[in-house]
Amino acid sequence: MSAALDWPAPCRPARLLLLVLGVLLGACGVNRPLARQALARVAQEQARDLDCARADHCAQASPYVELAERARAASTEAAPVHYVDALEQGNEALLLRLHLIRAARHSIDIQTFIWAEDDAGWLVLDELIRAARRGVKVRILADQLFALDDVDWLARIARTHVNLEFRLYNPTFDEAVTQPVEFAASIVCCFSRFNQRMHNKLFLIDGAIGIAGGRNYENRYFDWDQRFDYRDRELLVAGAQAGAQMQASFDRFWNHPRAVPLTRLNDVNARIMRAAAAAPAPAPTLAAPAGTDMTRIEALRARALDATALAALARRVLQVGTVHYFSDAPGKTARADDPALRALTARIGELLQQARDEVVLETPYLVFSRSARRVFRSLHKRPEPVRVIVSTNSLAATDAFYVYALSYKYKKRYLRRYGFQIHEFKPFPADAAQFVADYDALSGGANRGHYGRYAQTPLKRGGVRLGLHAKSLVIDGSTTIIGSHNFDPRSDDYNTESGFIVSDRALAARVRAAVLLDAAPQNAWVIAPRQRSGMLARLNESIADVSAALPLFDLWPFRYASSFELKPGCVPTPPGTAGFYACHQDVGDFPEVDRPLKKIYTRIVTAFGAGLVGIL
Repeated sequence: MSAALDWPAPCRPARLLLLVLGVLLGACGVNRPLARQALARVAQEQARDLDCARADHCAQASPYVELAERARAASTEAAPVHYVDALEQGNEALLLRLHLIRAARHSIDIQTFIWAEDDAGWLVLDELIRAARRGVKVRILADQLFALDDVDWLARIARTHVNLEFRLYNPTFDEAVTQPVEFAASIVCCFSRFNQRMHNKLFLIDGAIGIAGGRNYENRYFDWDQRFDYRDRELLVAGAQAGAQMQASFDRFWNHPRAVPLTRLNDVNARIMRAAAAAPAPAPTLAAPAGTDMTRIEALRARALDATALAALARRVLQVGTVHYFSDAPGKTARADDPALRALTARIGELLQQARDEVVLETPYLVFSRSARRVFRSLHKRPEPVRVIVSTNSLAATDAFYVYALSYKYKKRYLRRYGFQIHEFKPFPADAAQFVADYDALSGGANRGHYGRYAQTPLKRGGVRLGLHAKSLVIDGSTTIIGSHNFDPRSDDYNTESGFIVSDRALAARVRAAVLLDAAPQNAWVIAPRQRSGMLARLNESIADVSAALPLFDLWPFRYASSFELKPGCVPTPPGTAGFYACHQDVGDFPEVDRPLKKIYTRIVTAFGAGLVGIL
């Protein structure tokens, strides 16, 4: 046996890991001969024929295109005009995407964090392929870590049509799919780059009509998952000024070195070259994944042709003036002290500092960066403190219990030091029934079998659970921020983010009302100090303060705050007002969580996870 491999037993796992890492690092880099072969194969096999010879590429008539043209005609450089609509329901957001894809005349640009291989992901991709066949230029940019992980799909997409191009942002080891060993190696060798993800979400048609907010391309963002769906929010904007800003942002990311074409990825190229030679070129289609529900897909496609329904949606739009689309730069993490690279993050901080009366905030993850904590503390320390109302997830509603555990650790800080009014979303909100009714109306009843299970059901009995995913701010009832920014350390320091900022009271009123509905007693628990008095209560609070201040071993189980449910027949009042405890029942730290292990895991992260705030 070679002496180089004859390691003492205790050293073998570590050296084996180093050997694996060495092999991976030595293999990283584009296989240039393979890339040239794959590129030539793709150029040979990509379809080029078009289904339409018209100048508008057979675009479907659209009231939103008419609004964009009206906004352009009415705008001046000093007084721009835009039309906007807040998209609260996932089913509407998916319907409008289908409609706008069909209405596109020249270009479709999509930027996303997640693209899943499920019904919604396949449906949108299939519609984009059809648009490419009409003659529309389609560009898709997805973050590599959570994009499509089926190399066969990606190899097929690369060859589908000359008008469709798909790129992945920040791929690991020049591959589309990150295997578990590669994931570990990325953390060891190049964590700083690996940890920086593109979290932007943008859907842009002809450089004039855009949608941005929190939604990715996965069933749960469009009310199509039968186990867990998100309550999310986006803003649709039609107009030239914001359209130009969106286009410039997308192009900046698209042309960045971290945006890598599929034919520069080794695993995709290997699959392209292994595929049987196609003669003639393969049909420009992509087979639906196994288990795809074509009934609801065809129902939604038919609805996208319903001019009356689309006109009704378009009548909801509001005419506003200036709309700003902000986006962090692709190289955001390269120069940490350059505010120009953190355009959205910096602007949010400025607007918060200008707040005078009220901040209404909705975020799925109530964990703040150091700079955000300074801002909120200063708002609360004013002679007339700014009221801050927060809508966020409960443990029962969240999809990220480890992040919730960190917010749980700091609840006293949020209540006392920042004066927050915190409302934690229930997993089965009472207004879900109305969402079901609206969804059935939108889909012609085709989805009734999928969404008849919404109910106020304890977690132990199952049902379709809901969780918040919206990221929104309304400041002083006049300024609205809707985007991908979670107002947390990851969004501040690591991910690139994007979103709209609009100064318009009518839009602010609409979004504020939606957030407060999520925070209403039928849909959320309110967080308040426990009702205690006496020396033992003060001693408990002192010990809890010391425990919470520890970076590790925050093990004290008796916390300062708890969740409260409004009692029947009572009028809701904020914590700290007379009669609050008479009308609210303490329902404990983790209401509706019927899984002891989940509670234990949460407390473990609370005790030992403070150092992970910036990563999680």
